[in-house]
Amino acid sequence: MSQIAIKSTDIITPEGIMKGIILIENGLIKSILPYDAMVDTVITDVGDSVVMAGVIDPHVHINEPGRTDWEGFNTATRAAIAGGLTTLVDMPLNSAPVTTSVAAFEEKLAAAKNQLHTNVGFWGGIIPGNTDEIEPLIKKGVLGFKAFLTHSGIDDFPNATEADLRKGMPIIAKHNLPLLVHCELTDDFKPEQWDAQSYQDYLSSRPKYWEDDAINLMIALCEEYRCRVHIVHLSSANSIAAIAKAKQKGLPLTVETGQHYLFFNAEDIADGQTQFKCAPPVREKQNNDQLWQALKDGIIDFVATDHSPAPPDLKQIGTGDFKKAWGGIASLQFALPVLWTAAKQRGCIANDIAKWLSENPAKLIGKQKSKGKIAVGYDADLVIWNPEQSFTLTEDQIQHKHKITPYLGRELYGVVKQTWLGGTKVFDNGIFTQLNLGQPILNHE
Repeated sequence: MSQIAIKSTDIITPEGIMKGIILIENGLIKSILPYDAMVDTVITDVGDSVVMAGVIDPHVHINEPGRTDWEGFNTATRAAIAGGLTTLVDMPLNSAPVTTSVAAFEEKLAAAKNQLHTNVGFWGGIIPGNTDEIEPLIKKGVLGFKAFLTHSGIDDFPNATEADLRKGMPIIAKHNLPLLVHCELTDDFKPEQWDAQSYQDYLSSRPKYWEDDAINLMIALCEEYRCRVHIVHLSSANSIAAIAKAKQKGLPLTVETGQHYLFFNAEDIADGQTQFKCAPPVREKQNNDQLWQALKDGIIDFVATDHSPAPPDLKQIGTGDFKKAWGGIASLQFALPVLWTAAKQRGCIANDIAKWLSENPAKLIGKQKSKGKIAVGYDADLVIWNPEQSFTLTEDQIQHKHKITPYLGRELYGVVKQTWLGGTKVFDNGIFTQLNLGQPILNHE
């Protein structure tokens, strides 16, 4: 029987911040004791550092197998534990093959073997013609499904039509799993002018109504089928009212936004800065202030990175061409400090971060009874961090495969001191202390 203890003046629990000692036994939180309790085991005293349930990021593109030159399980999950992320969920693209069949999922699981430094779950994909794969993928252990309503950027992951969703949603609803949706319904709209290096022209090429129309469709389908629907990376504040109304009606609808929509504003993005390109795009400050308010009000449930890395040539770093550049923000490792840096300027507290990065994402992936909180019986997946300490992000700190991120050179608050996975310290003040302790997270009903 292995017992360890972690002592801090700032432990974030569901009841609030408390001083105490977390007693961990066999990878689980056994009890939370008073600060001055006597325990018969070695105590790790972290002083006034915050102890929080490990960050859960349910929106990550790891891109293995098939596009491992973009990222891969080894580098993505190393970056994760360096950033205090104890659970990731991998998107069904941009790997090749895409995870739209059991055969492809088995290939992905084989590729992940002996390469997981944090826990990783998997989403299946919904594309035209794969309805018969939905139930077998559920039996194999996917945590839910992802669909695009517009071109995904990858030809082997075509967008699902309304007809495809109508076939799939009853099956997904029967198993009470979520359907995650990239909401943009594109049409023939094109901006009058488009200078390939202009960020403002790129922004105007993806209007808000594309998002709003798609979200309205998903709310209607959510109500019709009572299927759990999760809107990924919300960027259009125009949809907040419709989302709030749907939630008030009790629909099983959840919503995430991305750190980049809360941290950056379109007015501040210079031309040619393709590291900022993503879809939907980073919008104007007035829009993003409304996203912040919706997050604080609980209309937006949580924040996820949508880590979507690519090599420098695909990002058109040399040319600054927004038309040709791959869309995606690389930021997995910095989920916590990026959100905290922006949140503390808006009067938020560390408890908010725990809700937005740990507790609420655990609900989406069906692990709310074992992950996402510091509570008795929960997995001892923990991040220990200093909210007052800052650092300037440099390339040598980045564990992602490619050192491209719009956060380079920024001063960020919230230094991750330690990461614990199942009661084992895996990262300690810049040093990886244990690797390969991550487990695949599979849904077996």
